[in-house]
Amino acid sequence: MDRQPTLAGARVHLRPLRADDYDALFAAASDPLIWEQHPDERWREDVFRGFFDGALASGGALAAIDATDGRIVGTSRFEHYDLARREVEIGWTFLARSHWGGGFNGEMKRLMLQHAFQYVDRVVFVIYSTNVRSQRAVEKIGGTLIESRPDAKRGGISLVYAITANALQE
Repeated sequence: MDRQPTLAGARVHLRPLRADDYDALFAAASDPLIWEQHPDERWREDVFRGFFDGALASGGALAAIDATDGRIVGTSRFEHYDLARREVEIGWTFLARSHWGGGFNGEMKRLMLQHAFQYVDRVVFVIYSTNVRSQRAVEKIGGTLIESRPDAKRGGISLVYAITANALQE
């Protein structure tokens, strides 16, 4: 599976994240209200640097670019691709608040799902339990809650949502 495709929709273009995207992506991420339901304080540059370096190292990170003006307004990634289980995770997604609502996130996720379902039968989303905004966004695109599990890194609970290729086609 190509975990860093270039994908294009009417609102958003996705392309592989590059090291020189740091300043633009941090500018989009530096709003504390984006992270108010998230356990990590990624608006802080020292915390964001770890997030960004992890994204580059993952080999699956994508820059989300506003199709109208070319600005980087967020990111998402493909991670934990499991060929045997025919499954991949989509996550680590955020968008600048200027791009909340209006279908931007939905289009981004639909592009990623369409790409993923060329290779897998199921896509999962792991969302921290306090991040209700992300839970609702995944439910809005057809995600179904399949389990909750302890979050070993942060403590607390993470919720696992799934979308199958069959469910997306229905």
